[in-house]
Amino acid sequence: MEESRLLLVGGLLLAVGILASLVANRLRVPGLVLFLAIGMAVGSDGLGWVDFSDYELARNLGIIALALILFEGGLSAGIDEIRPVLGSAASLATIGTLLTAILTGFAAVVIFDLDLLEGMLIGSIVAATDSAAIFSLLRGSTLKRRLARILEGESGTNDPVAVVLVLGFIEWIKDPSYTIGEFAKLFAEELVIGGLVGAAVGAIAVFLFRRAQVGTSGLYPVASLATVAISFGLADVLHGSGFLSVYLVGLALGSGNIPGRQTITTFHDGLAWVAQLGVFLVLGLLVFPSQLGDYALQGTALALFLCFVARPVAVFVSTAFSGLKVGETVVLGWAGLRGAVPVVLATFPVIEGVPQGADYFNIVFFVVLFSTILQGTTFLPLAARLGATADEDPLSRPVTEIGSIRRLGADMIEVRVREGDAVVGQRVRDLGLPRDALVNVLVRGEQALPPRGSTRLEAGDRLHMVVRHELLPEVQPLIRRWRSGPVGPSARPERILPGTAPIFTSRPWRDADGDPIDCSELLGLPVIDRLRRRWDVPGAVLVLQDGRLAITGPRLVVGSRDQVQDYARRMLRQTDEERDDERAWWREVLSEAAL
Repeated sequence: MEESRLLLVGGLLLAVGILASLVANRLRVPGLVLFLAIGMAVGSDGLGWVDFSDYELARNLGIIALALILFEGGLSAGIDEIRPVLGSAASLATIGTLLTAILTGFAAVVIFDLDLLEGMLIGSIVAATDSAAIFSLLRGSTLKRRLARILEGESGTNDPVAVVLVLGFIEWIKDPSYTIGEFAKLFAEELVIGGLVGAAVGAIAVFLFRRAQVGTSGLYPVASLATVAISFGLADVLHGSGFLSVYLVGLALGSGNIPGRQTITTFHDGLAWVAQLGVFLVLGLLVFPSQLGDYALQGTALALFLCFVARPVAVFVSTAFSGLKVGETVVLGWAGLRGAVPVVLATFPVIEGVPQGADYFNIVFFVVLFSTILQGTTFLPLAARLGATADEDPLSRPVTEIGSIRRLGADMIEVRVREGDAVVGQRVRDLGLPRDALVNVLVRGEQALPPRGSTRLEAGDRLHMVVRHELLPEVQPLIRRWRSGPVGPSARPERILPGTAPIFTSRPWRDADGDPIDCSELLGLPVIDRLRRRWDVPGAVLVLQDGRLAITGPRLVVGSRDQVQDYARRMLRQTDEERDDERAWWREVLSEAAL
C-alpha cells in the first residue's frame, strides 16, 4: 500500500505540474515558479501532505535531473549551432560567471553582514543561470538566433564553473589553510577533465551509434541514457565535471548523423520535462515558506543587485569583444534566469555542515524566486522593445521520423508560412526546391492536404518536407528567402521568333566551361536563371541571356526551346529502360522546355 500511495502521489504531482505549465504559458510567467509553489504548498510547512526535509536526497535527485536537462539541451542544439557563438558563450560561462559571483558576493557581505568567504559562497551559488529555465524560455521566444545560441551555450557550460566555485569556497570555509593555488587546481581539473571525458565519450558514442544494428528503435533511447550515465560517472570518478561532460556528449550526438536521432531527441525532451517537474517539486517540498519572511527585505536587495548590477556588468565585460549591439548586450544581461541549479547548489553547504548553511539555503531560494519572477515575466517584452527579436522562426529542425528515414539519408522538416511571407500566394512548384527535396504534406488548419505543383500557399500553412541530408545547407537559405523574397519563377526572355535561325550547339563539356551546376556564363553569354538541377551526374537546365536554353553536364547543349525539346526526345528514345535516372532527367528537360 505504501508503494501504491507513493506512485499515486507522484503521478498526481506530475499531473498538477503539467497543468501548472499550461497555466504558466497563459499567465506569461516561468513555469518553474508554479512548480516550486506546488511543492511548497503540499510540503510539511504548507498543507502537510508530504513530509520532506532530506537535503542529501534532494541534492542527489537534483544532480541527476540537471545532468538529464543539460544533455537534452546539448542534444537539441548540436555543435554546429553553438560553434559560431562559442567564444561569446564560453566567455559568459567563465568570465561572466566569475564576475557575477564576485560582485554578488561583495553585495552579500554588505547586506547580510557576512565574512568575505561566506559572501563569496552565496555569490557563487546564485551566479549560475539555470539551463532548464533558459531552454524553456527560448523554446517560446522569437529571440534572434545568435542571442539564443549564446544563451544556450552559456547555460550549458556555466553550471560546471559555478559548481567548482561552490565546492572551492565550502572547502575554504571549512579549512582556513586552503590556498588559492589549490582552488585554481580544483578549477582546472574539473573543467579540463570534464571536457576531455565529454569529448571522448561523445566521439565514441557517435561512432558506435552509426555502426550499431539494433533490432528495434526503442533501444536507441536506452543506449543514449547509458551514454549519459557513463559520461557523467566517468568524469566524476576522474575528478572532473560531470555536468560539462554530459553537455558535450549531448552536443556530439546532436550533431552526429546517427540512426534514431529523432527518436532519441523526443525521448530526452520528455525525460527533461520529467526531470524539471520532479526537481522543482522536490526543492519546493524542501522549503519552509514561514521562514522566508525573515529574509524578504535583505533578499530583495540582493536579488535587485544581482539583476540590475552584477549580471549586466558581467555580461558587458565578458562580451566586450563579441561585436554585439548595446541593446543585445542588455538583453543578454537580463536573461540570467535562475532556477533549480542555484537551489540545488544551496544544499551543498547544508550537507557539508557549513555554519548557517540552512540560512544560506533560504537566502538563495528567496533570491532565485524573486529574480526569476522579475526577469522571467519581463524578458520577452524587453527583447522585443530593444529589437532583439526576429520576424522569422529559428531554422527548421527535423520534427518527425518515419521508420528509419534518417538512417536512409533524409530528414523531415516542417516550415510554417507566416503572414507577410514572400511565399504567400505562390505555387508549390515555384518554391525553388532542389530535386531531392519535396513537399509531401501541406497542413492547412486541421486538414492535411496532398500538395500539387499548382497548389497556392496561404498564411498559416505548414509544409512538411523530405530533404536529403546533403541538401540541408542548400535548403536552409532557401527557407529564409521564402520569408523576404524573391520567390517565384524568374522573368524569362522572349521566345526566339521563328525564322531568326537560332544557333544550336551540342558538344562535350570542357573544363574551360566551368562548373556544370553553377556557371555564370556559357558561350560568351551570361546565365540568368537555373531551372533545374541534375543529381545523378553534375548538370542543370539553364537560361541564357538571349533566351536560349542550355543543358549542362557530360555534354553542353544550347538551343531554342523547340530544339532542346527535340534533342531531349531523341535522347529519351535512345536511353535504355534500365537507366532510370537518365530517363527521368530527360523527362524533366522536356517539362522545362515546354513552359
